[in-house]
Amino acid sequence: MLVTTLLRKKRDGGTLQQDEIEYLIDAYCRGDVTEYQMSAFAMAVAIRGMDPVETATLTRAMLGSGKLLQRPDRGDPLKAERPRVDKHSTGGLGDKVSLILAPLLAVCDLDVPMISGRGLGSTGGTLDKLESIAGFQTQFEADQLDRILADCGAFIASATEHIAPADQKLYALRDVTGTVESVPLITASILSKKLAANLDALVMDVKVGHAGFMKTPERALELAKSLVRVGGEAGLPTTAWLTDMDQPLGEAVGNAIEVNESVEVLQGASGAVRDLTIELCADLLVRTKVANDLESARSILAQRLDSGLAMERFERMVVAQGGKLTGTLPLAATHPILAPQQGYLSHFDCAAIGDAVVCLGGGRRKVGDRIDHQVGIRVHGRIGDFFEKSQPVMTLHCSATQAEQYSKLLADSFSLSSQSVEPRPLVLERLGIPDPE
Repeated sequence: MLVTTLLRKKRDGGTLQQDEIEYLIDAYCRGDVTEYQMSAFAMAVAIRGMDPVETATLTRAMLGSGKLLQRPDRGDPLKAERPRVDKHSTGGLGDKVSLILAPLLAVCDLDVPMISGRGLGSTGGTLDKLESIAGFQTQFEADQLDRILADCGAFIASATEHIAPADQKLYALRDVTGTVESVPLITASILSKKLAANLDALVMDVKVGHAGFMKTPERALELAKSLVRVGGEAGLPTTAWLTDMDQPLGEAVGNAIEVNESVEVLQGASGAVRDLTIELCADLLVRTKVANDLESARSILAQRLDSGLAMERFERMVVAQGGKLTGTLPLAATHPILAPQQGYLSHFDCAAIGDAVVCLGGGRRKVGDRIDHQVGIRVHGRIGDFFEKSQPVMTLHCSATQAEQYSKLLADSFSLSSQSVEPRPLVLERLGIPDPE
């Protein structure tokens, strides 16, 4: 096949056949399809889309580029294992749920082999955040991951040359080619990694709003349905939650600063991050029959957080992956952004906040950019909260020169209203089967 023929076909709105998609992915992994050709393919898909069959085929082809994580023989009573589950978020401003969810589920008798990714656009990557911890490693061979999972009940690692390698290459390419938001590409990227982990159940957190990839409920619902459909067809029971992303999730936006907030939650802190983590975990506890219903699942999860068990497991996982967590991670110098008058927080310009973190060095503008883990932003309230005049609304962590450059931008990134503002609901909708209620 000629790659240019396939590119023109998709560019013109044609439907690619199974053998054409499989050839394209296989040739890309061999190096016979160049980065600029695959960039053209990604852009054509982003503009023209893919039908459900094409999307499922692309997912299988990317899964088939690597190997599956092995599981013990379920028929051998001497090799009995715990249910294997995972969660994935489409990404949003300040979303650090994965760092809490993996160890929390691990202390609830579930195994969580989390194949994660790096930052896309203004959305921080789980791996980038964890690499704020000195020595933390994200790349392992399959047998090493098996040992970590057996010892800790969880790991958070990158896709390697053995696990969905096609996604590893394409994932980085999408970040710098304006093709992050494509529903077929997101679906194939997420599910190729999750299917490689050989899961029993998956819960998806699909973000809705200006700080997520899916800006409108309609687009978010389209992605959620795609994930549930393709996951189910591939034998992976998948549910999808639509959650609010018109404001940062929690307080911290960045890398080290998000690890610090995650540790606070693991030590019992309350707030939106804890609430959403418990909801997603409760779904999986019920679906794997570890809990009978959502209410009892929430109770179990809250106890595991408040007792310190989840924090202990997080520390154990960090050590198993080469890291050393000795306390609060260091951050760059603080520069407060003050409320210009009193009022109720009514709006965030999430794009401005996310772009500021990237420009400070907390994200990537192009493949290969190094991350400055110590920069970031702390947001001191959520929509509906009241601020007095000159009270800090945000704290910027960066150099003095950067603060001078970006303080005005961030001061314009939020609005205060003299009238009270209703808080936004965190969970908007849930779809997929089985229903845990």
